[in-house]
Amino acid sequence: MRAESLDPVLLRTFVAVADLGSFTAAAAAEGYTQSAVSRQVAALEDVCGVELFARGARGVRPTPAGEYLLPHARALLDRLADTARALDGLRRLDTGTLRLGAFPTANAALVPRALARFRARHPGVQVLLREGTTERLLPMLEAGDLDIALVSTHKVPSIVADGLVTLLDDVLLVALPSGHRLAARERLPLAELADEPWIVADDPEAIAALRARCEAAGFVPRTPLRVAEWISKLGLVAEGFGVTLVPALAASALARDGVVLRAVTSGRPRRAVYAAVGRHARRSPPVTAFLTDLRDVAAELRPGSGAAEMGPGSGAAELRPGDGAAETRSGGGGSRP
Repeated sequence: MRAESLDPVLLRTFVAVADLGSFTAAAAAEGYTQSAVSRQVAALEDVCGVELFARGARGVRPTPAGEYLLPHARALLDRLADTARALDGLRRLDTGTLRLGAFPTANAALVPRALARFRARHPGVQVLLREGTTERLLPMLEAGDLDIALVSTHKVPSIVADGLVTLLDDVLLVALPSGHRLAARERLPLAELADEPWIVADDPEAIAALRARCEAAGFVPRTPLRVAEWISKLGLVAEGFGVTLVPALAASALARDGVVLRAVTSGRPRRAVYAAVGRHARRSPPVTAFLTDLRDVAAELRPGSGAAEMGPGSGAAELRPGDGAAETRSGGGGSRP
């Protein structure tokens, strides 16, 4: 006999008859007719190949085979009930797991704020977070190791993933020493920084992205100082060793004394930020709920929104609506975008 031939409906009827000692009583309890109960018990006996009840004038009682089957039937029904409760918990987001990946600067403000909202509403869901570049996260998403990944691109995406959700366009600002000759200006052309040393991560992708932006402005950047961590980049900027690009998405978290952030006027570099959902997670309740929180926080972080604007002296970056300009005022650090 194969396990899948044990119909839970037949097992439930069998247990009811055994407990109540009567086909008639079991039919009333389960909402069947007496003949339906008789047919179900007969069908289970055919599957098992043995008689499960001894029929008598005063009712029925389990045979030795029925007595043997009874605890197993109860255990199977209990497991089914536990499984149904677990599935209900997943649907209600009382339990479950959210596997999230994000690029580093998304983890500065966007992801923590969205996760805080998600945790407040669904404290029973476990969150697993992995950090990496878009190029590292997308294969993990496609392999099923992540449910959702925050990724970025500087042009129309060629990301092959289901459920690609646009969150925001992230302006890239220029970090200058506070004593720089251009520091007093709120906006400046990238071309005016053609003679500056540029600080960039020692990574082919990061270098190529910087070169593409600068070449579009008419010059090839010099990159003698190559470091990945934001605390190192901005430390070098503060001491006048060069300039670097900073995502506005992380400006408030990367604020530091001695550094100002300025918007670029012409050909202002931007990158699009997306949430990519894996094919396996398209109907995942935790993913659906977290996407709502991501969209809400992203809307607040867009330049010009009330939540994104911070006045002078706030201890964070001041983001001016419409131009993404920011001036840093206190310490911080991080990793490359």
